Amino acid sequence: MRKFDISGMSCAACSARVEKAVSSLEGVEICSVNLLTNSMEIEGSVSDAEVISAVIKAGYGATLHGSKTQKNDSKSTNNDVNQEINALWVRFLVSLSFLFVLMYVAMGHNMLGAPLPDFFVGNPIAIAILQMLLCIIIMVINQKFFISGFKSAIKLAPNMDTLVALGSGVSFIYSVFLVFKMTEFSSVEPWFSYRPMPELMELLHGLYFESAAMILVLITLGKLLEAIAKGKTTDALDKLTSLAPENATVIRDGKEVSVPISDVRVGDIFLIRPGESVAVDGIVIDGESAVDESALTGESIPVDKKSGDNVYSATINRSGFLKCRATEVGDGTMLSRIIKMVEDASSSKAPIAKIADKVSGIFVPTVIGISIITFIVWTLLDKELGFALTRAISVLVISCPCALGLATPVSIMVGSGVGAKNGILFKNATSLEEAGKIKVVALDKTGTITVGAPEVTDVISTTDENELLTLAYSLEKQSEHPLSRAIIKYGEEKGVNQIDVSSFRSVAGNGLEGNVCG
Repeated sequence: MRKFDISGMSCAACSARVEKAVSSLEGVEICSVNLLTNSMEIEGSVSDAEVISAVIKAGYGATLHGSKTQKNDSKSTNNDVNQEINALWVRFLVSLSFLFVLMYVAMGHNMLGAPLPDFFVGNPIAIAILQMLLCIIIMVINQKFFISGFKSAIKLAPNMDTLVALGSGVSFIYSVFLVFKMTEFSSVEPWFSYRPMPELMELLHGLYFESAAMILVLITLGKLLEAIAKGKTTDALDKLTSLAPENATVIRDGKEVSVPISDVRVGDIFLIRPGESVAVDGIVIDGESAVDESALTGESIPVDKKSGDNVYSATINRSGFLKCRATEVGDGTMLSRIIKMVEDASSSKAPIAKIADKVSGIFVPTVIGISIITFIVWTLLDKELGFALTRAISVLVISCPCALGLATPVSIMVGSGVGAKNGILFKNATSLEEAGKIKVVALDKTGTITVGAPEVTDVISTTDENELLTLAYSLEKQSEHPLSRAIIKYGEEKGVNQIDVSSFRSVAGNGLEGNVCG
């Protein structure tokens, strides 16, 4: 599978067009475009140059996905998403401030009698021009909708932005026409010496500048919410990538040296002190310890390690000192393979997503057609032009939200990421969708469901229970083993007193020993 980064996509119709353009190339066996991650994966004999050329001809940008480490790539993606969210916040808040003034002039004054400066009182043409100027400002701030929408329409590949641009643009053009029409009724007398004609007031009420602006602001809010959702979907994956340490302590020329994890090579000797994370996959050559592997396996009880045992990147050394030899680094580590599996599952398409793709491919042209039919029908029923136009624009605007193509990939990525965080891996999106239909879970005799931390459930003693608990509690207070924490917690709850222990010794894999009261 080769992966490409796609730019310029804004909705499901865009991703469907890119997928169709690349799938039509000779030699392409599989093509999957993910709107959420702005990426495309293909399989086949077609060259990279042909793929990129096909995407560009479709009206979008494409580059071969860089061979960065998973961690750096994740950070880069996060930065892009955060920049997008910040830009949308600015666009939305500035647009909203101008929209508030526009709504005050258009609705507050005309409908509620809210006060305006004296210049505008009894001057409907001035009020109309003010509305037009405010609307133009909002349209310029949100020009991205018009650039993307009309560019796609010119290429005969209309997208969701095309619906937004049409809905807002038609409202604006119709309102401008009414403004010019208002000048026909203007008096030859100065504006301050005549009462506005009923025709002028009727035309003023028929303006749709506030509707044209409202469409843009509401859709910008929708885009902002989509971007925030997109940012949240990568959180679980980020937590996985952040498990691996950034540096490792290795032996170079007989000295301990701290190097970036990317500089560790297979065969290097690296050291892990208590409390540190394992840098890369390796094999223990000296030392004994208990290693917490819950990040990879979900098993809450640390695993005892000695010479000859394997250790894995992102697991945590809980007690002793370990010297290890690196066996897998970079993309070859267990953690990297898990991250790759999660990303593959996130990028793959569930059966329901394929249905959404088919619908989105014809969605926009269908909506435009319905809007035109709506306008024609109301016109034939002898309704006024403004009435028919309002209904046609409503069809366009109501159809603008892009949840059709975004909801499914968001759900898949969230499900895969949260599953990975809890030690559950999905091979692909189809498996994830099928998992949603599970009604019964069967566990074999060794299967366990735990709270993720050991605790004492029973004390079984052939002598006095308090005496046994006192001895165990006093010994375990000297230990760093995770099981000791459960016994210490139980002893503290029972109010056990600690007694002095001498000659304490921890025997890895076997337990503890020491002298108490001789």
